[in-house]
Amino acid sequence: MGGMSFSDLFSLSGKTAVVTGGSRGIGAMIARGLLDAGASVVISARKEHELAAAKDELSQHGDVHTVRADLSTIEGVAALAEAVAAHFPTLNILVNNAGATWGMPLDEFDEHAWDKVMDTNVKGPFFLTQKLLPQLRAAASADDPARVINIGSIDGLHVNPMDTYSYAASKAGIHHLTRALARKLGPQHITVNAVAPGPFESKMMAATLQAFGDSIAKSAPLGRIGRPDDMAGVAVFLSSRAGSYLTGAVIPVDGGIATTA
Repeated sequence: MGGMSFSDLFSLSGKTAVVTGGSRGIGAMIARGLLDAGASVVISARKEHELAAAKDELSQHGDVHTVRADLSTIEGVAALAEAVAAHFPTLNILVNNAGATWGMPLDEFDEHAWDKVMDTNVKGPFFLTQKLLPQLRAAASADDPARVINIGSIDGLHVNPMDTYSYAASKAGIHHLTRALARKLGPQHITVNAVAPGPFESKMMAATLQAFGDSIAKSAPLGRIGRPDDMAGVAVFLSSRAGSYLTGAVIPVDGGIATTA
């Protein structure tokens, strides 16, 4: 490891990070992991009371700031980018996690349901990354790239039987957008990778896990749903020196569901 200690390999001390949708669920798991590794973190969410509650909890783990933003709109994306620039002149890590889903029978699926999910899950991450490129470039170097982590889903890797058409399409889209951005931004010393979570405890998954949690866990070769440390671990790896030579990857974190079903 060229004289680098094991702890330094995964340390994020002195790094700055943004986690969208960071007030709960997978976003909060990632934010806590980055904080525990030493990063200063800005989390965003749409609801002020959820941000306040998350800050109370996450502040026990490190330096955390909050910004209220609706990333389904270009105006919300621009407002978050401006707020981040005010906090951090340089940005080491951007985690595009904020997301939405919608379920509706095929014959009834409407345009609003489609557009809301696509705007949040694909359009928002693209334009937030675009608007934060000055801060990412300022932090990037050949030895220690800046990092973009997009949160996809195993629903973008295999076909889920549920009627969540726009969600599945959006996650397949963010996976391929990850590859395209990795190719474009690699020469600028910015890595772009995606994490494709399987079942984790979150508000988005709550109803599904309540109804089918046992059967979903049994469908995974590892026999369980994801834990917070599973998500924190992959995020810290991708953000740290340990993950600095990885770009354009889509990493399933799902207990083996998508790749063995």
